[in-house]
Amino acid sequence: MKIAFRSLTASDLPLLHDWLQREHIRRWWTDRETYEEVVQRYLPAIEGSEPTDLYLILSEGQPVGFIQTYRVSDNPEYRELVDVEEGVAGVDLFIGELELTGRGFGSEALGRFVRDIVLSDQDIHACIADPDAENHASLRAFEKVGFHVVRQFVDPNDQNRLHTLMRIDR
Repeated sequence: MKIAFRSLTASDLPLLHDWLQREHIRRWWTDRETYEEVVQRYLPAIEGSEPTDLYLILSEGQPVGFIQTYRVSDNPEYRELVDVEEGVAGVDLFIGELELTGRGFGSEALGRFVRDIVLSDQDIHACIADPDAENHASLRAFEKVGFHVVRQFVDPNDQNRLHTLMRIDR
């Protein structure tokens, strides 16, 4: 299966909004409901005024998911919450197409993205993620790629839900 990534554009926001309404995604990505909220959240990064790199995950050239990365140091409140040093990037993703979930596609896409994009930056020596502690499929996907559990923490920005901090080093 051919997996690739391309930068998210403003014209992709309707698709992103559609995915965020799907039950298998809403369970874990609960804070973006209206199209206007999706635009407000993602357009600044697309336009370059926020330091997050947004991508579509492509399978055989078709968009099937979303993935983003950022330097943790660009988000001081989050950096304090997860307590990591300089040179660490974060990553978040979801597979938008339900039929591709539970088949190893997400971990394959994640592994390629972390290797080819995140850790290809010489200033980045580690990557973290913080899936919901109850999202067992996501935890397994990160572990399959080589992430290990660092600790759990309560995220005040996510309805005080318990998250699992995971990390992979170069």
